[in-house]
Amino acid sequence: MQEHAKLMKVFSSSGEIIGRKKLQKMIYIAKKMNYPFYEKYNFHFYGPYSEELTLRVEELCNLGFLSETKEKKGGYIQYRYSLTDDGNEFLSHYNLNMPTLPNCVQNLNEQNSRFLELVSTVLYFGELDREEVTEKVFTLKSKQRYTEEEIAEAYHYIERLKDVRKEILN
Repeated sequence: MQEHAKLMKVFSSSGEIIGRKKLQKMIYIAKKMNYPFYEKYNFHFYGPYSEELTLRVEELCNLGFLSETKEKKGGYIQYRYSLTDDGNEFLSHYNLNMPTLPNCVQNLNEQNSRFLELVSTVLYFGELDREEVTEKVFTLKSKQRYTEEEIAEAYHYIERLKDVRKEILN
C-alpha cells in the first residue's frame, strides 16, 4: 500500500484534482522530476498514460479513501478527485519523506490539462534534442495546434520545476 499512500499524498497536497488526464500528467511529470512514483507509462493519444495509475485510483475509490465525482461538461464527463476523511486517516499512518512534493503538485495542479499534456510529451521524448522533440509534438499533437512559443514555455516550466526542487532540497 506504499504506492497507494504516495498517490494519496498527491491528493492531500493538491486538495482537488479535476480531470483524469490532468492527474495522469501530474504524476508523470512528478515522476520525471525524480519523485518516487513507479507506475509504468506508455505513450497514448493524450501523451504519457499509465494503466497502473488508473487501476490504483480505482482501488482507492473502492476503498473509500478517494472521492470521485462525475460531472457532465458539454459532450463529455469530467472527473473530480479528492481525498476523503478515511483517506486522510489512512495516510496519517504513513511517514512519507517527500518534503518538496506538495509544492510540486500544487504548482502542477494550477496548470491546465492542455499545457500539462505538452509538458509531459516534451519530457517523454526528453532523450531527443529540442528540434526533434518539437517535430514529435507537431506530428503527434497536431490536433492540439501547439506553437513554438508554447513548446519553449514547456521547456522553461520544466526548468523552473527542477530549480524549485533543488532550492527546497538545499
